Amino acid sequence: MSRVGPATSIAEVDLDVLRSWQWAATQRGDSRATVARRTSSVKAFFSWSVESGHAPTDPALRLGAPKRGRTLPRVATAGALADVLNKEHDAGVSGDPIVLRDGAILETLYGSGMRVSELCGLNLEDVDLSRRTARVNGKGAKERVVPFGAPAASAIDAYRVRARPTLLARGDGESTALFLGARGGRLGPRAAYDVVSRLVSPAVGGGDVGPHALRHSAATHLLDGGADLRAVQEILGHASLGTTQIYTHVSSERLAASYRLAHPRA
Repeated sequence: MSRVGPATSIAEVDLDVLRSWQWAATQRGDSRATVARRTSSVKAFFSWSVESGHAPTDPALRLGAPKRGRTLPRVATAGALADVLNKEHDAGVSGDPIVLRDGAILETLYGSGMRVSELCGLNLEDVDLSRRTARVNGKGAKERVVPFGAPAASAIDAYRVRARPTLLARGDGESTALFLGARGGRLGPRAAYDVVSRLVSPAVGGGDVGPHALRHSAATHLLDGGADLRAVQEILGHASLGTTQIYTHVSSERLAASYRLAHPRA
């Protein structure tokens, strides 16, 4: 017999009790992620209770969990990123090796949409400036070739000729890595994160951002410019097209925001 009131023993807990508990959680304002996590714990508890003989049946078998909301990635406008990249380009005229390196990092991440781990894993031989492509090792050790634009090629070339030798001399002088740290060794993801956070956070606005903001921005701007969704999937190295489709939602939201701002009858 179903009940919705408080249960005083495991045997009294049924599906209606559990659903009432979920409803109370949502009324308190608990997030979907919190309710989903707690629901998972409840299901695991009752599965154990049945297996260990503490409960005759499992009331959580048919208990559904709310889908966790998917957070849309933070994206910088093309104009804001252009300002950041142009500023770094102008600063590189000084010849400072770190400035030249940082400018190349930003141009490469944004120009190719690669992950920061893929950027840090690049070796000299992986980059073809004449074809403007880079060979990267993605998740699951899957290799792919990604394109990048003329500004990235120019920035990488300037860094390789004018900055990398100086950085290399600070280490043992034998690194094959494309991007080097201040002490001459291979640049690590944490250092690359710090570079992006320092230079790009103001363009995205509000809080600290990392290299993934450039990846998100690259994907969104590609789709805004009319790129095919499957082509963007290949560039980003997503195993599933569904992962890439989140960027269509970003574009749709930006379109809706523009409409609300511009249309007299919005």
